[in-house]
Amino acid sequence: MNVIFAGTPEFASVALQRLLDAGFNVPLVLTQPDRPAGRGMKLQASPVKQCAQSHGIAVSQPRSLRLDGKYPEDAAQARAAIEAARADVMVVAAYGLILPQWVLDTPARGCLNIHASLLPRWRGAAPIHRAIEAGDSETGVTIMQMDAGLDTGDMCLIERLPIAATDTTASLHDKLAVLGGRLIVEALEMSACGGLPRTPQPAEGVTYAHKIEKAESWIDWRLPAETIDRRVRAFTPFPGAAGLWQGETIKFWEGRPEARAADAAPGTVLAADAAGVVVACGAGAMRFTQLQRAGGKRLAAGDFLHGFVLPLGVQLDATP
Repeated sequence: MNVIFAGTPEFASVALQRLLDAGFNVPLVLTQPDRPAGRGMKLQASPVKQCAQSHGIAVSQPRSLRLDGKYPEDAAQARAAIEAARADVMVVAAYGLILPQWVLDTPARGCLNIHASLLPRWRGAAPIHRAIEAGDSETGVTIMQMDAGLDTGDMCLIERLPIAATDTTASLHDKLAVLGGRLIVEALEMSACGGLPRTPQPAEGVTYAHKIEKAESWIDWRLPAETIDRRVRAFTPFPGAAGLWQGETIKFWEGRPEARAADAAPGTVLAADAAGVVVACGAGAMRFTQLQRAGGKRLAAGDFLHGFVLPLGVQLDATP
């Protein structure tokens, strides 16, 4: 079976490697153009491109696939590469570009998407983050037959995964990447035998996982500690959860909610020692055991406090 693979981040590269390990022929990989990254802002290839190049696979990096869009030459070159690959199917995982109808129609068996949620819950760009933020008890991976809608296609395979109370987006991402790689291999093996099921998504229970904005990192201390805890874990590693003290940004990383009497205003520092920085919330408090100042490294609370004094009883600045 010839498989074109379209994806960009680490989540997708895990699936690509799993397909190659399973013996599928991948003549072409589509991925986003190289982006500036790191302190030197040098152009960096995506994890999927790095994986493809390590296996000698042809790579196409169009800025758009719309033949009538802003980059018609990119789209035309990509179309020629896709048609030349003579793929039986295209596998898509966190690619980052909308696939127009001509792409969906080109592979003989269409396009299969590895989506990191239990569809129809959390369609859209950030299903892992939003599942943690919302306090969902479980998530999973859905292998979906793609159509022209936003994650609206028929479900082929689905497997559930519990969300642990300590899961961050980083830890849950890694679990789901492994699960997605296994499921897409199963889906292609079933498709090769003509037995891949398709079930329309139910109309009930649709939610949208909107893209994470950097402004969401600011902590609103008026929220309950349980809510803040979910947001901290949802925004690890990006964009992080941030607060302000005397105009300086503090990133609050690892922590846990604690039950405390409502005897201090939200944002008040209740404790600051090697056991953690405790901040009053709208209900309860958060004990943070790992923090970071602007331009610094993530540090354990005790090490952080050696170079950054947080007096007891002060109230953290209101955030933007």
